[in-house]
Amino acid sequence: MKFATFNVNGIAARQPRLLEWLDEAKPDVVGLQEIKCEDDRFPARAFEALGWRVATHGQKGFNGVAILSRFPLNDVRRGLAGDASDDQARWIEAKVEGVRFVSLYLPNGNPAPGPKFDYKLSWMERLSRRATELLATEEPVVLAGDYNVCPTDADVARPQEMADDALCRPESRGAFRALVAQGWTDAIRARFPAEEIYTYWDYQAGAWAKNWGLRIDHLLLSPAAADRMNTAGVDREVRAREKASDHVPAWVELR
Repeated sequence: MKFATFNVNGIAARQPRLLEWLDEAKPDVVGLQEIKCEDDRFPARAFEALGWRVATHGQKGFNGVAILSRFPLNDVRRGLAGDASDDQARWIEAKVEGVRFVSLYLPNGNPAPGPKFDYKLSWMERLSRRATELLATEEPVVLAGDYNVCPTDADVARPQEMADDALCRPESRGAFRALVAQGWTDAIRARFPAEEIYTYWDYQAGAWAKNWGLRIDHLLLSPAAADRMNTAGVDREVRAREKASDHVPAWVELR
């Protein structure tokens, strides 16, 4: 089965590109981020007509996550536990063919330091607690999404310029390392341990043409999932298309 994550940066603007990529790449399960619409505004029928099951956790104009699946979605859960006051739509999970799949959109955190950065770190603490619970099940789990963290300088085209950004600050990287150290496998780095590989290029300053990229979209695999990993990749060419998202899909195949 092929699992993917794709920050579409607005489903209304990106629906044609998403449908195009789904037809070409033929994933089985896809986590979407930044759908930027409420649940009843998501074009579910267009995807269901093509055989997709759809689950959404939307929010008007901001954030929003979803799961598309070729297989039935069971035990769908919306929202990350741990803060009853948090109303931002950033987490959805479901069971698909015996695999627990999560689509997450971790807060950006800029400007840092500041309240938004504090929220980012607090959210990562909650993520860590839920990840611990999921590991305890000893089931195959895929934590897929836009983490808004560049784990190392190797994941940043211009590390010096990004050093003070919330995506690269030591606190963000430390929280990500602690998460992985629980026993998760970074699928893309497992497949490409030393290669230059990015998943995001800003719309500004000609970042795409200059290859000023970041690797911030990740698929973390539990041990039971990592044991079944066949291959993984990033569909970089999607970024060059007309009206493309500033992110590209990342994916992993599990036996």
